[in-house]
Amino acid sequence: MSRIGKRPIAIPDKVSVKIEGQHVAIKGPKGQLARTLPPQVSIEQEEKNINVLRQDDSRIARQRHGLSRTLVANMVEGVSAGYQKQLEIQGVGYRAQMQGKTLVLNVGYSHPVEIAPPEDIQIEVPKEGKGLQITINGIDKEIVGNLAAQIRAVRPPEVYKGKGIRYKGELIRRKAGKAGKK
Repeated sequence: MSRIGKRPIAIPDKVSVKIEGQHVAIKGPKGQLARTLPPQVSIEQEEKNINVLRQDDSRIARQRHGLSRTLVANMVEGVSAGYQKQLEIQGVGYRAQMQGKTLVLNVGYSHPVEIAPPEDIQIEVPKEGKGLQITINGIDKEIVGNLAAQIRAVRPPEVYKGKGIRYKGELIRRKAGKAGKK
């Protein structure tokens, strides 16, 4: 049995859960999320816990069990606390700034790169760091992570000088350049 799938999900105060068959809607202080779970699992609520159960022991049901439990747990955490990803920009002349709700990146291309975030996602660029940090906030873990990956993919960190956009705390394994002639 899935070790992750059989763990109950605790429902914090100020969070309400509505279950209709395979459809789960979770509402909290930060917002509301809904998802339809696969037919191989069922979901039930008992007092302040949510349990995800699988229908049978088929291979696909076992695969979906832990996944469904993690998706529901991420929804509960998202509407109660929210998610945050931080990115750092390194490189001479590289910077980020906000124009309205659009993120504008100047990262060494001949043109600035503009990224418009989806609804319910906030991007912040602090002024004191001169646009060298980007913070992404939202309630859906999947959307926050995908947007951070899209921004990082504009200019991934390169291994010789370390220039580019990286996650905060990400270690870039540096390579030595060409050896000079003797």
